[in-house]
Amino acid sequence: MLYEWLTQYSDDFQVFNLFNYITFRTGGAIMTSMLIAFIFGPKLIRVLRMKQGKGQPIREDGPERHIIEKAGTPTMGGLLILVSIGISTLLWGDLSNRYLWVVLLVTLGFGAIGFYDDYLKVSRQNPKGFSGKFKLILEFAIAAIAVYVVSISAPGEPPHFGTGLAVPFLKSTLFNLGIFFIPFGCIVIVGASNAVNLTDGLDGLAIVPVMIAAASFSAIAYLVGHAIYAPYLGVPYVPGSGEIVIVLGSIIGAGLGFLWYNAPPAMIFMGDTGSLALGGALGSAAVVTKHEIVLAIIGGLFVLEAVSVIVQVASFKLTGKRVFRMAPIHHHYEKKGWAEPTIVIRFWIIAVILAMIGLSTLKLR
Repeated sequence: MLYEWLTQYSDDFQVFNLFNYITFRTGGAIMTSMLIAFIFGPKLIRVLRMKQGKGQPIREDGPERHIIEKAGTPTMGGLLILVSIGISTLLWGDLSNRYLWVVLLVTLGFGAIGFYDDYLKVSRQNPKGFSGKFKLILEFAIAAIAVYVVSISAPGEPPHFGTGLAVPFLKSTLFNLGIFFIPFGCIVIVGASNAVNLTDGLDGLAIVPVMIAAASFSAIAYLVGHAIYAPYLGVPYVPGSGEIVIVLGSIIGAGLGFLWYNAPPAMIFMGDTGSLALGGALGSAAVVTKHEIVLAIIGGLFVLEAVSVIVQVASFKLTGKRVFRMAPIHHHYEKKGWAEPTIVIRFWIIAVILAMIGLSTLKLR
């Protein structure tokens, strides 16, 4: 909004020329979303406490201390994140950019699914929410639309560029997936969304790795969308993809504001409203920048959490035995006696290490 409005006056007022720079607008997006979260956080918490009464229902098969310590904490804190991201992106982004809309609408669409799920959990006081199969159908439908838009090669791009898959460590190499790019991209987006959702089980555990991943993909999107840096690094040049840095910056700012209220002991949980939305944002950013495989590295913590659940379920169904004391894996360490802050901070450290490894793929080609 500000971009379209103020850049037209940049010839008369030189200060408005700043809005032509993605880096300046990203800084504005971070600050705006953070301030919105800081200002409206207490009001939202009060409203949710009044409306939800008993707060988020706690799993009976979860760690025993959760029933005592976390009962009554309101959920749907993802609303604060979504509002902050939405307003900030619309304010600072170039609204003519299709990639910005792809990432933003996936974020809001997945957030809407999570909101409905959270609503059912709270209203019924049942931690299961609505049908998992129906939830996946909705997620895949939104992801399919987003991936289809991304798969359309823009004017000037090589044929089949939109359906190409980049592989880390291989310089300027794209493998054309053709029609299979759409299901592949859907799996990336839906998988990332649900992996973040599984990670969101302890105070502050999910939001910081999400911010780390968002910051990493901000750097990737900026470089991939730059006509000079992309060829220099040997990564696919995706014109216009740099604009999604505005959305990712908004996620960082909203995450910082939300963490203020989600830090142990949490005053509010993000719920599926936030976790599904944030995971979807990261997945769609990976598809736009053609760094889907790198997402598995940078978001390796989320992958680990998801794999731990898959292994646990598969092992129990096949052998009747459990590999972990409890899944996702952060609950395994709770059962082993680790303190919650210890688990959270150590997982944050792992997220930072994985992000550095993922970013190194930009140069190691």
